[in-house]
Amino acid sequence: MSATQGARERARTEITAAIKEEARRQLAVEGAAKLSLRAVARELGMVSSALYRYFPSRDDLLTALITDAYDAVGEAAEKAGAETPDGAGHREQWVRVCLAVRKWALAHPQEYALLYGSPVPGYSAPQTTAAPAARAVTVLMSIARDAHGSRGLAVERIPAGLRGEAERLAADIAPDLPPAVAIGFVRVWAELFGLISFEVFGHFDRVVEEREAFFVHAVEGLAGVAGVLGE
Repeated sequence: MSATQGARERARTEITAAIKEEARRQLAVEGAAKLSLRAVARELGMVSSALYRYFPSRDDLLTALITDAYDAVGEAAEKAGAETPDGAGHREQWVRVCLAVRKWALAHPQEYALLYGSPVPGYSAPQTTAAPAARAVTVLMSIARDAHGSRGLAVERIPAGLRGEAERLAADIAPDLPPAVAIGFVRVWAELFGLISFEVFGHFDRVVEEREAFFVHAVEGLAGVAGVLGE
């Protein structure tokens, strides 16, 4: 790469970052539904045609913001899992990962809302967001997988009416784990982010005061849903 090409690439990276930062600022003020490329360009002192060279449409910009947010919360989960002290049990590692996800959400409520709040009218996330979206839950699944390898899992019995669904989910997301774990993880996914959403969006106000302690208690229960034993 020539010096000129390198400078152009650095400039493009910097401008792309500035566009996304301004878009995040607008999300905080106006919400995702009102995100406008023209408004972003105006605030950055750019003409709209120049911004379209970076993001051809509002949906492209939204997708970039969503991917960044999923990657950020996934990175927080992965870091918490990797930094769990030696000798800690699987349940402690599980709780640390869940707490890291909650901490990220509370620190970035607008980005969290973009992921788990109301759908943006007229926008449908492309398949490219699926892998980043799975990162945080994949960390929890790896904990269950490690637990299964070392001590086994205390999985719940699957109701007869859900056995086919459990087997389908296991084939899709965790073929190396019992079907009960796969269906349990769908419940974990829904309840973990439901807990966080209640806190981020204020639904625990005047209801739960000791929120971190309540959260830890709840996610310890979710570890049991996934079959991860206390140690």
